[in-house]
Amino acid sequence: MRPFLLTAGRVAGGGTGAPLPVETQVVATSSGLSALGSLAFEQHDIVAACRRPQSVAELAARLHLHLNVVRVLAEDLRAAGHLAVHVPDAGTTQDISVLRRVIDGLRAVPDSRDTLRDSG
Repeated sequence: MRPFLLTAGRVAGGGTGAPLPVETQVVATSSGLSALGSLAFEQHDIVAACRRPQSVAELAARLHLHLNVVRVLAEDLRAAGHLAVHVPDAGTTQDISVLRRVIDGLRAVPDSRDTLRDSG
């Protein structure tokens, strides 16, 4: 399915700010977990996958979704109270272990041809 169909053509979430950074940690809220039965497809998968905190990049890789689709849907789910979003401060983004996890997550995201990016 084309990414723009999953987001109804939107390239940004419901907020007016910048898109979520790839290292942003997302985790399901108790109301999000309670609402799993009423969420549709990708939104359901995102909330279900976020039982433990993970970065937006890791989430996109795990669910085989385009990174911008995850950004838009995560913003929608945050606005609905289904996800808690934690944007790391500048010091955290310079932590090599965090950066390595983000890089590994980005490499695992398929490109538009569903081909994994090289691991080198």
